[in-house]
Amino acid sequence: MGLSQKIAALLGKRHNIEKEIAKLQKSCKHSVKSIKQVQERVGSSNLIIRYVCDKCSKVLGYPTQQETNNFLKE
Repeated sequence: MGLSQKIAALLGKRHNIEKEIAKLQKSCKHSVKSIKQVQERVGSSNLIIRYVCDKCSKVLGYPTQQETNNFLKE
């Protein structure tokens, strides 16, 4: 298997995994959330502070400035 074929196969697998994750996150009720640091985007080294579902790891929203300050003090 050549390099380009191997990369294409891996990209296809990643696409399928991302679809599966999206499907699971869509069905989640997001009943428990926490403030966490997450990557700004896939492959990024920048971390941002967001509300994240504790069950499915989906980013749900933005904490207030006071919540962010409290999180950073911990």
